[in-house]
Parts: sequence; structure tokens; C-alpha cells
Amino acid sequence: MRTPSIPLATIDPYFSLWLPANNLTDADVTHWTGRANLLRGVALIDGKPYRFLGRGAEPALTQVSIDVGFLTTRAVFEGAGIRLTASFTTPLLPDDLAILSRPVSFLEIGFEPIDRRRHTVSIRLSASEQFCLDKEGDSKVATRKERYGEGLTGISIGSAAPRVLERYGDNLRIEWGRFHLAVASDKAASRSFREKGVVFLCRSIDEHERSNYRPGFGRTQFDTEADMTFISLEAPLSSEPVLFLLAYDDAGASLQYFGKPLRSLWNKDGKTIKTAIAEAAAGYAAERAQCDAWAERMADDARKSGGDDYVALLAPAYRQTVAAHKLAVDENGELLWVSKENFSNGSAATVDVSYPSIPLFLLYAPELVKAMMRPIYRFAASDKWPYDFAPHDCGTYPLVNGQTYGLNRETGELKLEKQMPVEECGNMLVMEAAAALASGDASFAASHLDVLGGWVRYLEVNGNDPGEQLCTDDFAGHLAHNCNLALKAIMGIASYGIILGMIGKKKEAAIRIRQASRLAEIWIKRAKNKDGSFRLAFDSPDTFSLKYNAVWDKVFRLGIFPKGTFDAELKRYAAETLPYGIPLDSRKTYTKSDWTIWAATLANDRKTFAKFVELLNRYYSTTPDRTPMTDWYWADTAHQVGFQARSVQGGLWMKILADRSLPPPKL
Repeated sequence: MRTPSIPLATIDPYFSLWLPANNLTDADVTHWTGRANLLRGVALIDGKPYRFLGRGAEPALTQVSIDVGFLTTRAVFEGAGIRLTASFTTPLLPDDLAILSRPVSFLEIGFEPIDRRRHTVSIRLSASEQFCLDKEGDSKVATRKERYGEGLTGISIGSAAPRVLERYGDNLRIEWGRFHLAVASDKAASRSFREKGVVFLCRSIDEHERSNYRPGFGRTQFDTEADMTFISLEAPLSSEPVLFLLAYDDAGASLQYFGKPLRSLWNKDGKTIKTAIAEAAAGYAAERAQCDAWAERMADDARKSGGDDYVALLAPAYRQTVAAHKLAVDENGELLWVSKENFSNGSAATVDVSYPSIPLFLLYAPELVKAMMRPIYRFAASDKWPYDFAPHDCGTYPLVNGQTYGLNRETGELKLEKQMPVEECGNMLVMEAAAALASGDASFAASHLDVLGGWVRYLEVNGNDPGEQLCTDDFAGHLAHNCNLALKAIMGIASYGIILGMIGKKKEAAIRIRQASRLAEIWIKRAKNKDGSFRLAFDSPDTFSLKYNAVWDKVFRLGIFPKGTFDAELKRYAAETLPYGIPLDSRKTYTKSDWTIWAATLANDRKTFAKFVELLNRYYSTTPDRTPMTDWYWADTAHQVGFQARSVQGGLWMKILADRSLPPPKL
């Protein structure tokens, strides 16, 4: 699969670098939003400059291969008598959350002669002021030479007028802290310089400009004559590779959480960025080995469930999914895994964004699923939440102070018509049950049993035939009698039964499971089309929609839906297939990547699942939209509708989760 945009250094929503082309010399490095974060790499070979990263006036080395793995992107170049290898690794290790949260990424560069001659080679890496500003020129910047320890040279850049946690929003980059370039070399030289007339690719956003559900995410080429400041490191390259480190220090202000600034996990006890960079450099060999082992493990899991095409689909999705979050620690020392709803509306800790992402984390780091839910529980318990159902989000990134979706900022009122009552209640219940099973510990759920019970009661009254309300696919508008929402309610009630069973309330658990089974029987009768497939809405015969919510019955091994229930549904999907995917439902030709894999997981044979994967791979290999992986696109034209770089791609791991199955509930 061709990766639409190549991940380079991916840490969190503010520090996230991508290359939107096939070759690393064909485009500029960008932030995930598409705004330029110019990072240029030049190899000085026998005194002559050749580019291997970014655009510029120097001749480019020929890229002979690119491999986008789960944790490493490796590119190989040839030219001027040498073969140069550049490996970008971000150690997002699911079994070491301190390292996963540490804002340091690696670039290892090595070379070998291919013409049997001796060559002198040095590497020059340069980064622009765009790394520490929302947009270049927003303020003056200050550069500083740095020493991180013996044999570790560096330089940093930061805004001279930092705006610490002042602004929130979607198409917004960090405006405080310092970006660091370091290299493990005593012979390295650092400098800063100014440059005029930089040309770069930018994205202009108008969230209100919409046509046919196609947000106005237009691309525009901008020229700027303003001076831009760059920092640069140059280091000689010998027979051994040289290691560069890219890091960002947010100065201990990662998020605002109910009015208080929070640190990340890596520096919760006051560790400095200089110490973190020095530790990363010293531990690189071991961490790279850990990364390779995790990549092999994840590739093996994917291959067993879906073959090599499935591996190719998941590899670029891993770093994207993790980097759409920030791992912080609250005032009680508890983890918060806060997502940003990238290129949607910038919401923080969105429940219906967490919900599709959890298959990845249930498999490899279930504690992070609990960390997703903590902000929601805290806000739901506050006086600012007026409803008896679950909230939608807990703020707009990076301010996590309470729900902003549907908020009238003048009056402080949360509009009822903008809520997703059945959606979010069901999501929170499923997430709780899944996290309890994956971790083998239901104590976290038990500590919130009262509020979960209230949400179940809401589903009992309103979930069997939901009224006109939004679901997670809110871009499609309000819909009454939504069959998918009714499925969500059924699985939410069943999930509550699982939780009750795990905390020893066996009798109450059995009652809830039987209740979910009865509702499933009713659902089948009311939702069925003449061909045996199921409708978009109970009152809309001969329609269809991807029934992604039903997959939890398979994951939990509950058997609420009789065997073969969704056979005709899968046949309907085959009949509705377009060149690049299966539409989300009957109304439009767009689809969603996460729900595609969840629907595919309903199949009981690998051949059928492989067809769904093939469609997604074809889309990502064909789309002209060179962005980090979108989850929302037109299945007939291979164009992106909106959204990109979102955490929901964690849902692509659903097939592995279902194959492995969570430990069966003891009811």
C-alpha cells in the first residue's frame, strides 16, 4: 500500500511531522494539518550538497526504497557514489508509557560506498521557526546553542513571545516551548540563519464552508517573502551511523485540565528536556531493538488475522493513532490519555472518537482505555453537566475543562439537539466492559458503577427505538429510528452485564444479558429487509448501513445475535461495493475506514475480510489527497471528504481483537 503521507516524527497533536509524497525529496515536511514544518536534510558528499529530505535548490539523491513500518520509516538513497540510509523512529512503546510520552524522536543516518571509492560525508539537518509557532512570522524567535551531555551537541528554537495554553482549536499548532535538534557527535557544528522567499504548501481551513458534506479543506500554494529563522546541525558521517534527535519541550504545560496546567507523564516529576534527550541518546540501541520487536509482534498479529495487505494497512496507522493523543498526569497522579479530534472540530477526549480507537489499545495497553474515560467521568460528575446521559467530550484541545461540542460560549448552555445521548452512553459502557476484560480487572468500572447504572437506565428507556438524535456519524445529520444506534444500546446493556458479572453480581449480570438478548430478537424483526439484510432506520425499508456496532457481540463471545444473523448483511455489502469502498449507508457514497473494518470483522471467513482490506488499500494507494490517513472519504472517487490524522484508525485493529477475543466474561 502506498502511504498517502509518510510519518517521520510523531509524538502528539502538536509535534507530528509528515512527508506528503512518495519520495522524501518531492515535498516539504509538514505538520499533520498540512502546514509546513520545514525540516531539510542535506548530505555533503565530497564537499558537494545533495538533498535527501525536503525541497530545495540542491540536487536530490535518488530514493531507491521507502519502508513505512509500525515504529520506523526507513528510506534508502543512492547518488554520488554512495548509498545513504535514513531511519526515522519514534519509540511509541506500548509497554513503556514513560518513553511513549517522551517528546523525542530519532533520525539515524548511515552510508556505504557503492563505487569502491573513498568518500567524505557529512549530514546537515535544518529546521524552521514553524516548529514553535502557529504560523511563521507570528512572533520573533530566539535560538540557543545547547549541550545535553558528553558527546551530545544541539540547538533549540522558541517563540520570544510564547502563548502558553492561551488558544484552543483545530487547525492550530503549538505557540510555546522550544524545539530541539541534537546530534550524538562531538564534532558537530550548530548555527542559526535567516532565509527569505520560502515556498511551502499550506492548508486553508474554513470549518463553516461545506458543500455536499465535503468540508472546505482546500490546498493553496503560498509564497512568503518574510524572513524565516532556521536552526541547523552539521555532523560528519563515518563508517558508523550518526544519530540525530528531534524533541519538543512544552515547558511543563501539556494540557489545561479543569483550569490547571498539567505535565506529561515523562516529566511529571520535573525531568528536564535536556535529561530526556541525553537518556534517549544513551538508550537508543536498546529502544530501537524494542521498537523492532514490537513492530514484528504487531505485524505478526496482523498477518495472522488478515495477511500482508492487512499489515500494510496497519503499519502507518499505528503512529498516527498514538500521536493523536497526549499522555498527561492529573493532580492525583492518574493517567489521562487525551485525544484531539483532528480536522473535525478539535474536541478533546471525545467519547465517540475514543470508542473506535480502542481495539489497538485493548490489545497492547488497556490501561490507556481507562485513561481515556477519566476526563469524561470527572465532567459528568460536575454541576456543569445537566443531563442524565454521557457527555460527548471534555473540551477543545489543549483545554480540557468540560464539553464544548454544542456549547453556546456566551450563555454557557449545552444545546440538547447537539448531544449524542444513546451514542455516548453505549460507548462508555462498551469501553468499560472491554477495558475490564482486557486488563482482567473491573475495579475501575466498579468505582463508577452508579453513573454507569444511570446510563444503562437511559438506554433502557431510549435505546430500543432511538428518537431523532445524532450518532457518531454526526456529519450525516440527525436521524430517528437509527438501527445502528439501537445496536449500540443493546451492546451497552450487555456490557453492563459483563461488568456486573466481573464484580460478583452474577444474578444481576444474567438479567442484563437476557435483556440484551430479548432486545436483539426485537431488533432483528424490526430492522430486517426482504433480502435478510438490515435497514439504516427501522422505518426505512430496503436501505442499508454498515452495522459496525454489532461487532462487540463477536468480540465478547456473548452470542446475543444467533449465528448467521449477519450473513445476508455481508452479501448486501458486496452488492453495494464501489471502487474504493462500501458506502457508510444508503444516503451518500462516502464511507469510513474504521467502520469498514468493524463491519468486515462480522464475516466468519478470511477471504471476505480480505476483500474489505483490499478496498481500503486501493483507496489509500490511489487517493490524490496526500494527507495522513483520513477515515472519511468518497468510495466512488477516492477523494477525501474531511478528517485526517485522527485516532479512530486504532479501530483498524478490530479484526485482531475479535480473533484473539477478550477473556470470556464469567456470568
